[in-house]
Amino acid sequence: MRRSGNGTGLIGQLRRPPGGRDARLMLFGQFVDRTGTGVWAASSVLYFTVVTGLDAARIGLLIGIAGVAGIVGSPLAGRLAMTFPVRTLLIACHLLRIVTVGLLLALDSFAALLPVVAATFAGDRAAKTLEMVFATEVAGERRGTYQALFRTVANAGYALGAGIAAIGLAFGAYRALILANALSFLVAAVLVRCTRRRTPAGLAETAVEQGGSHGGRGPWRDRGYLRFALLDIPLNLDDTILMVGLPLWLVTCTDAPHLLVPVFLVVNTVMVVLLQLPFSARFDGPQGAVRALRGYGFAVAAGCGLLALSAQAPALWAGVLLVVTAVVVTVAELLRSVSSWELAVSLAPVTERAAYLGVAGMSQSVQKSAGPPLITGAVMAAGPLGWLALGGVLAGLSAVQMRGSERRLKVMTPAPTEQAAVAQPAPTEQAAGLDPAVATAGRERDRVSPPAAP
Repeated sequence: MRRSGNGTGLIGQLRRPPGGRDARLMLFGQFVDRTGTGVWAASSVLYFTVVTGLDAARIGLLIGIAGVAGIVGSPLAGRLAMTFPVRTLLIACHLLRIVTVGLLLALDSFAALLPVVAATFAGDRAAKTLEMVFATEVAGERRGTYQALFRTVANAGYALGAGIAAIGLAFGAYRALILANALSFLVAAVLVRCTRRRTPAGLAETAVEQGGSHGGRGPWRDRGYLRFALLDIPLNLDDTILMVGLPLWLVTCTDAPHLLVPVFLVVNTVMVVLLQLPFSARFDGPQGAVRALRGYGFAVAAGCGLLALSAQAPALWAGVLLVVTAVVVTVAELLRSVSSWELAVSLAPVTERAAYLGVAGMSQSVQKSAGPPLITGAVMAAGPLGWLALGGVLAGLSAVQMRGSERRLKVMTPAPTEQAAVAQPAPTEQAAGLDPAVATAGRERDRVSPPAAP
């Protein structure tokens, strides 16, 4: 297996991540941020129930509407990142969440909580998009390694946050857990503040020098990229299959012991922490991301098939099948994270990358809102045949996404003859024995303006 970057393993990569000091600060900030998010995820429903007194129906409506509001955060952040420094915007997102999470301590009515929780979700999704933009700026061609490190520290942070929440809930310290979440955003903002400032203008100029262009259609008029983003929505369903479908299927449709439910999360967390970096190295670059799509289709179809089989199995074998399902679906998640991340960047024009990543970032948010009702209301309602149909559809969509990505990458990649023409001096200059530096200086003197980008 090919290794990328410095160091021979996870510890070495964390010590010397792509992007140097800035990347280390951001990874630490993301670890702290996700720890706070883990605290919130594990305690928020109980907080709304015990402290604010909301019933289950209103809590579901509150989280559902806030999730829809969160979808807006991604494209808005991407558009703003075309004009303002990413560091400044990311700090603003952290500060926004400090304020909104702090307001939760003073509010207890549904009407007052709704805009506050919606703003929190929007800030969360905006921050995730800005972190993607930051990675493309700082990590460059090694963004795949950075993304693998990010997912590793993020999952470790989620696990730590869930552990902190369990301790706090045991003592009934609901408000202290909310404050811990706000504190995580404050620490993350301070760490972001310690990174270097890079302006979008400077990045755009660099892109133009490399053959890009300031102008463009924008992501909303780019049908090819929109098709990629739309297909990425159902291809994120592995998350809902694992977190919603698998536990509910065990409880309602099999005789497997309920104690296996937390095992699924443990299996997922451990596998992501240990395997995300090797998977990213194995499927590095745009072509590797395309190959990962093929593996994703096979893995998610296999996971759905195992779920269908478990319904007819005795308790012991049903439990075994469901644990194996958790492993297979986690493999699908590892492959999907590589392909979605890399292709979202590679398929976007360089000078408009932030805006494009904002649109791509909507896919996960939409899936989180639409995925649970789809799994529980349609797939599980149809029984084993529902899982088999879902697996077939996702495998087919991954093949469509693979072919579409391959075509777009071919269009965006210069032909070898064009690359050679840019990289080498003109043959007449070489034949005449001119020094390449002298010839280049002559061309620069005679050129009035740079040629228009194709």
